[in-house]
Amino acid sequence: MQISYLALIIIVMVLGFGAQALIRATYNKWNKVKLSAGPSGAEAARKMLDAHGLSQVSVTQVEGTLSDHFDPRTNVVSLSSEVYQSRSVAAVAVACHECGHAVQTAHQYMPARIRSAIVPVVSVASNLWVIVLLAGIFLSMLNLIYIAIAMFAAVLVFQIVTLPVEFDASRRALAFIRTSGWLAPSENTGAARVLRAAALTYVAAALASLLQLLYFIGAFGRR
Repeated sequence: MQISYLALIIIVMVLGFGAQALIRATYNKWNKVKLSAGPSGAEAARKMLDAHGLSQVSVTQVEGTLSDHFDPRTNVVSLSSEVYQSRSVAAVAVACHECGHAVQTAHQYMPARIRSAIVPVVSVASNLWVIVLLAGIFLSMLNLIYIAIAMFAAVLVFQIVTLPVEFDASRRALAFIRTSGWLAPSENTGAARVLRAAALTYVAAALASLLQLLYFIGAFGRR
């Protein structure tokens, strides 16, 4: 069992590190492609929000690398300093992607609503499932183990629901970028590649969780 689980952990780590390496390499490549007359990430975000009638959504700068996100509770698009200030293909793509989430919220996009609704449950489950699982193993209590597996399954459901949310935000971003005329055709392709690489990190996370869940079901379901 230990050898099998060790192999699973290695696979999970390879998926995670591989996806992160891909997004970092793709982002770095297209962050070097500067726009001679195009907007900064912050300006692109503001233009996309205003074009969708979302003047109430603010754009702010935060610390970190690729720490960009939209918070529907505060109606704030937070962009990392690099994205906020840069006038590059990558910065525009990432900034508009986060604005895509703001547009989803305004339009009550159902997968986004579902994801937001299950956040409290998933937050608890993601922090406690390991503790509950270990307690069940050490105490030889199958009921606790099954509860831990159910909690982990909830995390997987959240990751699966996240996929259409992320893909849709990228679709909205790319559609706006293309109609804006900021980028040349090859640069539009670059923006799509940046967002595709970012989406693969979510796919890799969901796949890794699915493999773990199948392992837990196989290992403890026979008992």
